[in-house]
Amino acid sequence: MADEIKPFTIAIPDAGLEDLKERLRRARFPDELEGVGNDMGAPLKDVKRLATYWAEKYDWRKAEAALNELPHFTTQLQADGFEPLNVHFVHVRSSRADAIPLLFSHGWPGSFLEATKILKPLTEPSDAAQPAFHVVAPSLPGYGFSEASKKRGFSADQHGEVFHKLMLRLGYDEYATQGGDWGFLITRAMGIKYAPKHIKAQHLNLDRFPQPTLMKAPLAFFRTMISALITGFSEREKKGFKRSKWFKDEGSGYFSVQSTRPQTIGYGLEDSPVALLAWIYEKLVDWTDAYPWTDDEVCTWISIYWFSTAGPRASVQLYYEVVHANNPQVQRNDVVATSPDDLLAWQDVKVGLAHFPQDVLSLPGYWGHGMGNVVYEKYHEKGGHFAAWEEPDAIVADLREMFGEKGGAKGAVKVKARL
Repeated sequence: MADEIKPFTIAIPDAGLEDLKERLRRARFPDELEGVGNDMGAPLKDVKRLATYWAEKYDWRKAEAALNELPHFTTQLQADGFEPLNVHFVHVRSSRADAIPLLFSHGWPGSFLEATKILKPLTEPSDAAQPAFHVVAPSLPGYGFSEASKKRGFSADQHGEVFHKLMLRLGYDEYATQGGDWGFLITRAMGIKYAPKHIKAQHLNLDRFPQPTLMKAPLAFFRTMISALITGFSEREKKGFKRSKWFKDEGSGYFSVQSTRPQTIGYGLEDSPVALLAWIYEKLVDWTDAYPWTDDEVCTWISIYWFSTAGPRASVQLYYEVVHANNPQVQRNDVVATSPDDLLAWQDVKVGLAHFPQDVLSLPGYWGHGMGNVVYEKYHEKGGHFAAWEEPDAIVADLREMFGEKGGAKGAVKVKARL
């Protein structure tokens, strides 16, 4: 049956593990200029150390067994105009009858793995007064253990359509969403089509906000002008502008490559585990708030990409599709393709905003108030791009407060007893 939900077990063949180790052992490393540190990308000493560890000491079977303790599933889902895809997801239901369905959408270079630290505290809070959640954490199509479309145009809208159909198939007619990175834009794409009937609230952890203009956001515009010309910006805002400028000037080269030539970079990512390691490890370091990555964490994170169903190249295709959403020369005219700017427009939905100082963008929170009815906002003292992994307690606390007794989203999702 096409709508069947099947249990799924991660089981990488021994031949795949041996192939990975052989490729790592035969790797040819580039030279490096003296004293560059990480100014030019992932340091040679770090990549060599990690590649050696990955090949000789890392235990994928141990990591695989730990991941398989979670309830994994797959089901076939189809976006309009595209082929059916087998989509992987983790689904943890709370024992509480009043639990709120929550869709967790990851981004690049993340995976469903990011959600694993928040599953237990969200589904089974120790305090009965705290809200509980049924958590659904899918692998984006082309990521992890989900299939990828072979057709052009599978953009944020189509990811959102697939995820909405997943939530309906699981019996969740009303639900909330949480996302950063691509999860942020996918959540917004879903809001356009499915809020407020189905999606009642969004919790977002990415300051992907447009600079306010007089015509579109007059109050935020005047507040910004007053800060710029009279009162001055706060210290946090100054640091945030500096961080955002660094990302634009020095940290966003990957975006230009992946959004224009995903096929070309794909040859390296698909064929060389060292290339994949260096390409992603750089972001794990640069985009976090001094998070103490262990070699095992890094190797598990990268292994999910290396062993992914569609292969590592598929994960970068979304950049091209979103950036070219309104380009008539490359975009199909038979599918919906919402531009990134339109995804930031007002939606009839309750919004929660979480700001982490070392995310790739750190902008004034009020710039995001034009996206919907902001009922919750938190400026965190530490944390970066992978918030659910770096600061899981912060994400859990946000959701509990937002949907809790005094939260602005309390009661927004009407919970129905499951038969």
